Amino acid sequence: MKAMILSAGLGTRLKPLTDTRPKALVELSGRTLLEITLTRLRTFGITEFIINVHHFADQVIAYLKSHNNFGLRIEISREEILLDTGGGLKKAAWFFLEDPKNLDEPFLLHNVDVISTIDLSRMLQFHKENHALATLAVQSRESGRQLLFNNALQLVGRATSTLSSSSPLATSHSPLPLAFSGIHILSPRLLPILTEDGIFSIIDSYLRLSAQSQKILAFRADQYYWRDLGRPADLAQAALDFQQNVLS
Repeated sequence: MKAMILSAGLGTRLKPLTDTRPKALVELSGRTLLEITLTRLRTFGITEFIINVHHFADQVIAYLKSHNNFGLRIEISREEILLDTGGGLKKAAWFFLEDPKNLDEPFLLHNVDVISTIDLSRMLQFHKENHALATLAVQSRESGRQLLFNNALQLVGRATSTLSSSSPLATSHSPLPLAFSGIHILSPRLLPILTEDGIFSIIDSYLRLSAQSQKILAFRADQYYWRDLGRPADLAQAALDFQQNVLS
């Protein structure tokens, strides 16, 4: 299984920490967010990564070189302009399509600034059993990134907008709002049908594809620890969680 770590963003909410470094190299309990993410994903057998970079990109490249890529295969996707999640994935698509023998093998998309204990093996099993195009780890919690899902856990909209009542996915039941975690498992067959170009959010692509009856599913991760590390206060709380073995 391969993975892409999304780390190109400016890390604006982490200022002043990101005034002199990329968010991937911000530290939590003496380790960079990038190292924490790579180490955790390696425990699930992932050894091949592509990382998108933009803000202080050369620092990330030098950091990985100084650590011998942590013994992993790591490719870099440099973005001269920020492409957002969808544009970034589309630019890096070659990495997941390079081996014709593994075009059916799902891959992981993971934000560098989130930390969790979500069981990725269970999530992968769920993805495969349901023959999903994309599987999104979600939780029932307050969030500004809530998505809406029907009773079959199929994506039907955002918290601010839903599919029209004429859509085959719309139901008479109220859709369930769930908070997206920034962790996705995708099937490579998604990549050729990313028709959006330039700068775009992968969520926009998911909504379009879901409206076309493609399987964009929710993996309920309510029982797992998860935290966004977008602000210095979040880092401080995560450090306490580490000390209290919440993340062990």
